[in-house]
Amino acid sequence: MLHRMFPRSATLLAVALLGLGISPAPAAQAGADGRPRIGLVLSGGGARGAAHVGVLKVLDELRIPVDAIAGTSMGAVVGGLYASGLTGEQLEKELASVDWEGAFSDRPLRADLNFRRKREDRDFLVRLPLGLRDGRFQLPRGLIQGQKLSQILRRLTLPVSQVGNFDELPIRFRAVATDLETGEGVVIDRGDLATALRASLSAPGIFAPVERDGRLLVDGGIADNLPVHIAREMGVDVLIVVDVGSPLIDRDRLGSVAGVSNQMLAILIRRESQRERATLGPRDVIIDPPLHNLSSFDFSRLPRAMNIGEQAARELAPQLAQLSLDEAGYAAWLAQRRAPPAMADTQVAFVRVDETSQAFAASVDTLFGSLVGEPLGIADLEDRLNRYYGRGQMETLDYRLEPQSAADPQSPLGLTFSARANSWGPNYVRFGLRLQDNFAGNSTFDAAMRVKITELSSTGAEWIWDGQVGGTPRIATELYVPLSLRQSWFVAPHAVFQIRSLAQVDPVTEEQVGELRVRSTRFGFDAGRLIGSSGELRGGVEREVGSARVRLGDTTTPKDEFRTREFFLRYSLDRFDSVSFPREGNSLLLEWRGQLDDRFENKVSDSLRFDWRLARSWGRNTALVWVSGGSLLDPQFADERSYFTLGGFLNLSGLSADTLSGPHYGITRLIYYRQVGRGGEGFLNVPMYAGMSFEAGNAWQSRSDMDFGSARKDFSLFFGLDTFLGPAYFAVGYDVRGRSALYLSLGRGF
Repeated sequence: MLHRMFPRSATLLAVALLGLGISPAPAAQAGADGRPRIGLVLSGGGARGAAHVGVLKVLDELRIPVDAIAGTSMGAVVGGLYASGLTGEQLEKELASVDWEGAFSDRPLRADLNFRRKREDRDFLVRLPLGLRDGRFQLPRGLIQGQKLSQILRRLTLPVSQVGNFDELPIRFRAVATDLETGEGVVIDRGDLATALRASLSAPGIFAPVERDGRLLVDGGIADNLPVHIAREMGVDVLIVVDVGSPLIDRDRLGSVAGVSNQMLAILIRRESQRERATLGPRDVIIDPPLHNLSSFDFSRLPRAMNIGEQAARELAPQLAQLSLDEAGYAAWLAQRRAPPAMADTQVAFVRVDETSQAFAASVDTLFGSLVGEPLGIADLEDRLNRYYGRGQMETLDYRLEPQSAADPQSPLGLTFSARANSWGPNYVRFGLRLQDNFAGNSTFDAAMRVKITELSSTGAEWIWDGQVGGTPRIATELYVPLSLRQSWFVAPHAVFQIRSLAQVDPVTEEQVGELRVRSTRFGFDAGRLIGSSGELRGGVEREVGSARVRLGDTTTPKDEFRTREFFLRYSLDRFDSVSFPREGNSLLLEWRGQLDDRFENKVSDSLRFDWRLARSWGRNTALVWVSGGSLLDPQFADERSYFTLGGFLNLSGLSADTLSGPHYGITRLIYYRQVGRGGEGFLNVPMYAGMSFEAGNAWQSRSDMDFGSARKDFSLFFGLDTFLGPAYFAVGYDVRGRSALYLSLGRGF
């Protein structure tokens, strides 16, 4: 729901802006059957606009013919879909099946992100779209670009995608938007229906404006939320007006600047609606569904809004029945409506881009060209769209089904794509924040920033720069070069400088007695292949030089300098639907590292490492199994720099971080958590979770010692929040040997 995703001030502003604009439209031709021409007016109102669907169901049951529709915002969406040929009952099923919370989120499903974006999503959890251009930070033109919403509207309007004049729809239709530059109302009576509906629904500041005919269009409620006069100008005799506009709030809710500002805008919009209502005549019917307790942004309650609209229309059934036709007359009216064509047998004759998207022609041909000659499969088409959009460089990616020749509507049908690069790109900035405190004097803090420079080649090369400050300072760079437009095979030279601390712990007391500070520079060359959108196989050669010195403890110990050269092979899989609190999916990491023989290098041990996680959910409950392990194959050549460590939250939670270390380790975690609600408002209105874990593991000096009996057993109880800055936890951990620890953690996912 939108009210859960934006600050309250933005939410209240957007509620007030849900409406439409005004401009003239051509008049309708009078019928020869002598009945009055009936026009339908559907107001804006966000989620409250679902009440329109309930009204339409009653109009269908009463056999009331609708000759013209004018709508705005959600009223335009419902009215446009009804005008395209859907019935009220079909609309109810379609809108109830839509994931509206997902539709009003611009972020692709994590399953649609490619593997690089998933890895970035894991490492840089702060959710802020930010670009860098000409030395200045850039923000998107809207909090939501509307990609998902556009695809929903595109799918629902596909049967009438070739209709260029809205007078030729099964029911004549007008959508209303507002010109963002002039503030003028804009009546949309032709062109692409899906784009018209998307423009009418674009609350400014929330949704990015829609570019159409040289104009930037936003929600029409700024100009007129109840377009009575527009429907009247379509030549109708009687109007049925459904007003679901937001009501004014009472004094008790006017205690903030946001509340007062929203009320002021609501008054202005309401005043214009009252003017429109004053023009209604005695034959016109006005329906005011009692939606007082429904928010314009609570799309989880659409079924309730539909029911309220249906009941409100039934209460006026005697008045509405005066406009009914008998069964024969209504059947004749239905027969003369232009039924939308079936799309199941449509074959794709061509794939192309429009004139504004020529820069993407090669990519579109590579990714969608194989559709030519095949039957139009919407599921496959949308899957390809989502995967391409999931690369992260597109502001919008849309398609139209249209004839090959604009001059010949009967020419073969194909797909024309329109694409627009991110307006805040082509360079991007991501942030990460990690904080952990055990309330016993042991705390760590790291703040990270990534600068990503894109569009370096036609295949999508990227140059990445990472910087990190805090307990583990780090500077890294990678040049990622795909070898084809499909971006499967790649090469990636890289370098990283890092300073890290290794705790030195007394094995008897399990108390920290010192600290080793390790400085290293590592550089190498990788090559690999992306496997679908979820996997990566990568191998390479790395050289590392550095030094280690005792920072706390016996500082007289001489500094140890080292040089190594290794090669590695790593397979990674990530199918989680979320990094913070996954509900479904799995992940896997398998890595082998070996030393290249060189008499001038320090001898190090070959190693194996794995990590496997699986999440399954039922209702609001989630169970997660997490198994990790690793082994140094030649421990006689290893030192504590390369040892595996355990301790900390979910890594034997009863122990402080890095309490246990050794050349071999293994740990199994069984984790359960339940979403217990949401709290706060705006950015503080975030999902909340309560959970627990059981952990069994240890670090061993010998592989022969590794067994469940010698494993440490720990438990934890935790409370979590899925915040804008990343997941936050407050946890308490217990070890069966009597140790315990408290944790406050931010910015670390599962």
